[in-house]
Amino acid sequence: MRGLDVLETVSTEVLALPELAARLGLTKSTTHRLASALVDRGYLAFTPRAGYRLGPKLLALGALAQSQTSIVQIARPHLEALSAATEDTVHLGVLDGDQALYLDKAPGQRRITISSRIGDRHPLTSTGLGKALMLDHAADYWASRLAAEQRAGGAAVDASLWMERMRGYAAAGRAFDLEENEDQIRCVAAPIRDATRRIVGAISVSSAAQYMTDERMAGLTDTVCEAAAAIGQDLGWDGTLPPR
Repeated sequence: MRGLDVLETVSTEVLALPELAARLGLTKSTTHRLASALVDRGYLAFTPRAGYRLGPKLLALGALAQSQTSIVQIARPHLEALSAATEDTVHLGVLDGDQALYLDKAPGQRRITISSRIGDRHPLTSTGLGKALMLDHAADYWASRLAAEQRAGGAAVDASLWMERMRGYAAAGRAFDLEENEDQIRCVAAPIRDATRRIVGAISVSSAAQYMTDERMAGLTDTVCEAAAAIGQDLGWDGTLPPR
């Protein structure tokens, strides 16, 4: 909390150590220790004879927050429309490091419990959303993520079959979850691209396996891909793919 107080105090102007300590009501030594830690992590920057100001890390986080907020706001109407059309739960997520971060969820109309929550992080290789997020990655990355998540305790899978499916997903521009992340839950997922043509997010339609036969999943492919494309167009995507 004291670290956050420091950030908020210098958010409007550059402050030297004595004035910063006075405003915080802390000793100079305590204030220096807090500020130095924040400088080390990039949350503050220090200029001799001037003082402390907000650092470059906050610029990066601000840009990330802006991009995440904008994609949630832009995607929300599309998620609601897709959920209403399919009667199933629709998720929105982005790549966060080597995991899928769930940013939004539009519940379906069926009496099905899907354990996902906004803010959850899930493995890439066992979720439809995660697979969709890495469709543009090289096959070496797919294999390394699968191996890493297997070592971390993921359910055992046939690596050659999984890789074959990923190649098919990449060719089709969408991905499936075949009860790999949650028992009896299947999903169809598609990537979202922005003006750079890069994948910046993904959406998925999830439901109980009884409602997600192979035939229905194939039939949902165009619906989910069209919704993802509509979100992408709102983000500036021109409908073309980057060179592979």
